[in-house]
Amino acid sequence: MFIGIDHGTTGIRFALLSGSASENSARIYEISRERAASLREREILREIEHAFGVKLSDVRLVAVSYSMGDGISKITDLHAAKNRGLREEVAAAGLKVGGGTRVFDAIKSSGVPAVLIPGIHADLQCLDRRMRFFSHGASPEKIGIAYHIFKKGFKDFILSDVSSNTVSVAVVGGEIVGAIDACIFAPGLIQGPLDLQLIRDVQKGLLSANEAFSSAGVLRKFGFQRFSAAETQKQTQKQGQGRERRKAEGAAEGASDAFETLALFVAMEISALLVLLRDLASPSKIRIFLTGSVGESEKFRRSVDDLLRKLFTCDEACKGRILEVQTLTRHSAAIGCAEIARDVFNGQKRILGIEVDWKGRKVLGNDAYRKEY
Repeated sequence: MFIGIDHGTTGIRFALLSGSASENSARIYEISRERAASLREREILREIEHAFGVKLSDVRLVAVSYSMGDGISKITDLHAAKNRGLREEVAAAGLKVGGGTRVFDAIKSSGVPAVLIPGIHADLQCLDRRMRFFSHGASPEKIGIAYHIFKKGFKDFILSDVSSNTVSVAVVGGEIVGAIDACIFAPGLIQGPLDLQLIRDVQKGLLSANEAFSSAGVLRKFGFQRFSAAETQKQTQKQGQGRERRKAEGAAEGASDAFETLALFVAMEISALLVLLRDLASPSKIRIFLTGSVGESEKFRRSVDDLLRKLFTCDEACKGRILEVQTLTRHSAAIGCAEIARDVFNGQKRILGIEVDWKGRKVLGNDAYRKEY
């Protein structure tokens, strides 16, 4: 059995796969970052075992995504990784909760064989040299999503993960060639790039840079500062009478504007990466995938698909090469990480162009495991 761990923005997702490559049905378990932070390491390990009905001592390999992953450039033995695979101890962009750190430390202390997946950053050798301009392109779980798509048989594609923030990744010939991070281009629901006013607010000391980043999503820009993504979506369906109905209609209009704006910027980000794929002479049809809590919705998929079709309708050079936008479940990152674990265990030396540096570890025996935990 193999486990993949997605350290996401809103939660931590685990996927369990069997040992057979022909059996691709994954079992999923999800825990909020807040709950994970409140548990002790041994409690987290017991929750994983209980959720899947397995003993961790029977798991052959775990593949972990953690934070930015910018301190490593290879898929590395987690037990040998320094500083949890990070370049700096300074908190990464976004909200620091502590749940991901607790899960990382729980896996490490358990002794279960595990590898750590790097993020997409300037030191990753498979990237197109021009895409190394930015220090960071995507966090490690995006490699899990990309690998899940690759395992479906696709080698030339763009994926866009749209949820609290938006991150897109480009793959050519089965290798990652570029990525656009959350703080660079398209906003997400909560987080996004800093515009002129936010830069001024940071300079005035009104906000830290991280607070500004976490205030730049479409929800807050359209006045939904106190609403979660789910609450905002509910506003579009809210019904009532008199004053309450008018309030609901105003909220629904704002939510509609927010999601239309988000679809526009996501389509623009994808089209930007299409320039890269065409320049690299991708020989096959280019697939486009959306995932994440927003990206997986059919309504959002249609909006992005319509925008891209308007762009390429008259472009004869691209005619027939850009296929309909497809969606993936938000669990794709965890599943892809589990697929990485399985293939690394079975001897794969490169994953999407990323070198594997794992020599293998003996699985911790049942008796030793029970004695310690």
